[in-house]
Amino acid sequence: MSIPTAGDRFAAFRHVSYARFFTSRFLAAFAIQIISVSVGWQMYDETGSALYLGLIGLFQFLPSLLLILVTGSVADHYNRRAIVAICQAVGAVCASALLALTIADMFMPWLVFAILTVFGIERAFMGPAVQSLAPNLVPEGDLANAIAWNSSSWQTASIVGPVAGGLLYGVSAVAAYSAAFAMLVAAGILVMLIPKPAQRTGSRTVSWSEILAGFRFIGQEKVVLGAISLDLFAVLLGGAVALMPIFARDVLVLGPWGLGLLRAAPGIGAVAVALWLAFYPIRHRAGVAMFVGVALFGAGTVIFGLSETTWLSIGALMLMGASDMMSVYVRETLIVLWTPDEVRGRVNAVNMVFVGASNELGEFRAGTMASIFGAVPAVVIGGAGTLAVAAIWAMGFPQLRKIDSLEAPQR
Repeated sequence: MSIPTAGDRFAAFRHVSYARFFTSRFLAAFAIQIISVSVGWQMYDETGSALYLGLIGLFQFLPSLLLILVTGSVADHYNRRAIVAICQAVGAVCASALLALTIADMFMPWLVFAILTVFGIERAFMGPAVQSLAPNLVPEGDLANAIAWNSSSWQTASIVGPVAGGLLYGVSAVAAYSAAFAMLVAAGILVMLIPKPAQRTGSRTVSWSEILAGFRFIGQEKVVLGAISLDLFAVLLGGAVALMPIFARDVLVLGPWGLGLLRAAPGIGAVAVALWLAFYPIRHRAGVAMFVGVALFGAGTVIFGLSETTWLSIGALMLMGASDMMSVYVRETLIVLWTPDEVRGRVNAVNMVFVGASNELGEFRAGTMASIFGAVPAVVIGGAGTLAVAAIWAMGFPQLRKIDSLEAPQR
């Protein structure tokens, strides 16, 4: 696979299907960020509990774990475009349910967790499908460029979404959930406007061997195993997003707008790096760049946990986002390039569980530790753990560390 040159920096957008996919993914990601900020702040307003903030992540993660043997096979054997559209429709229904609870003044934790569980189910099915759909929309030569723009789409939504969510929630929770609903509906429509792409599928008669193919491939391919597991343990230990309502209200003494600003800060750093990578992709020492990114993420987490100054906290979060973007770019490119299309859905299902574990389960870890030891120790200990993981994985997966360029392996 050739690496895009400066003249090819918008190569992926030459393909109309990808442009629609990009816009749809941006809108869906924007809506998710609005919902995340609004539910977190509303839950903390209603309960004042760090544990409940952690449970928000757990209820969204569990469906990915419990359905891991199903979601990947569905993405590999059925129309990925249709799966994504259906999932976005379900997401819109979840947003409307949160809106209805808010209007009826029935925002009770158990009802919210039930809605978030359904939201987690749709994300469990959408994750492998959306990750596997993108490579079907562009030729291999434009794939690295598409991955970089995919990341910038998500991270741009991670900047604007939390700020918009905080501002909208400052107006009213009704405004926030209404905006998220509208964006998810628009995202689903855009996906359905994508012509059905070519997709290599297996037999519709699925055996246990077929279902477990993703696990088998990851276990055999040490580069993919190392990349996925590194993200799992690094972010599982370093995740501090769930505790941001506590830092915004109790540590830094900010309001909903401040929570939106904190949530946006990692995205500011991340989108800057993502745009840089779209113009100037990594050409050499990609494996080292990934490990450096994880180590810097851990360092930024420690600084954020110790800071009592708004500007320093925002700077630490920007460092976390920038370094995370570096490692995610390398990891996602490697997974795509080293995975055959016929098992890509199943491999991405496993990857999404690992990503979900590193985010939602990481939020549960942080919330539980914060309820016992306090928010600051929970974040600082997690950041130190991330630094340790980077060092251990660099020694344990030398093949991953020694990868030079992001090109498809010779098979």
